[in-house]
Amino acid sequence: MENFENQNIEEQNSIELDKKENNFHARIDMIELRESLEKVKAELAKVIVGQQDMIEHLLAALLSNGHVLIEGVPGVAKTITAKLLSKTIDVDFSRIQFTPDLMPSDILGTSVFNVRNSEFEFKKGPIFSNFILIDEINRSPAKTQSALFEVMEERQITMDGIQYTMEAPFLVVATQNPIEHEGTYRLPEAQLDRFLFKINVGYPNLEQEVSIIKNQHENRQEDKTDVVNRVITAQQLNNYQKLVKEIIVESQLIEYIAKIIINTRENQFLYLGASPRASLALLTASKAFAALRGRDFVTPEDIKEASYAVLRHRVIVSPEREMEGLTADEIIRQILEGIEIPR
Repeated sequence: MENFENQNIEEQNSIELDKKENNFHARIDMIELRESLEKVKAELAKVIVGQQDMIEHLLAALLSNGHVLIEGVPGVAKTITAKLLSKTIDVDFSRIQFTPDLMPSDILGTSVFNVRNSEFEFKKGPIFSNFILIDEINRSPAKTQSALFEVMEERQITMDGIQYTMEAPFLVVATQNPIEHEGTYRLPEAQLDRFLFKINVGYPNLEQEVSIIKNQHENRQEDKTDVVNRVITAQQLNNYQKLVKEIIVESQLIEYIAKIIINTRENQFLYLGASPRASLALLTASKAFAALRGRDFVTPEDIKEASYAVLRHRVIVSPEREMEGLTADEIIRQILEGIEIPR
């Protein structure tokens, strides 16, 4: 028994020596990033009860410099969570309520004639901000939704032949209701593809529901957002986004991502598979989830965790399977289970 223990100790020492020799120690300092994100979570926890999955994905989107679509029934804290998240960062915030009569100029801005100098001047719209909350994005028709195509993808808009670049960081968080379809317009695939994540928000459980009621009963403040403080500057966020890009991804994991995407295109249950943009989104999101866990390298678990939110809005279930009740999430789960995990 003693010899066996000594052998294990020697093997462990050998492993540790190999790690040191091959520089397996943390190559990127993730301490400050993780501490800052924990502060953000603590600020959100002052108001938001539960919804950890939504918060984790919103933080991952921040680190990935990607946009988010949040889908859930009314009253599950979609809008308030996004608004509170913006308060934890020292950036400009803008909220746009999408309605059927909203025009592209109401979002982007418009040229106004100045009688003093007899020239047209461009008046910037609410999209010129750092953190944009679009409430009920599917309430506006395709003409208005198309105004977001260029700015979400290229972080710029073109008006009267002049390009205006968005100031970094630039994040769009949009919400929509999955059950109320009267007076709504389905988002085109090109629009959906510009969102890094689609987050499905469900109801809280019994314990969380009790906490929500207690907090409301005990809280005497009229404005809940007053208790949330800024903990991250815009420059810090930009630095964290650059840091996440440096996170290490082994070649076999890149192949793993490619296999997942290719499988969506060849899957018999899917009418439309994921595009190459989905591959890049899955890679970026996996790095962000690794950063959230304080690691400077990606694991298969990071990829699997990111897959659902990255792919569920980029694939279309075939009509036959949809009539049978099969969802995109179930098909993604089957795909992930059918692909061998890299070791």
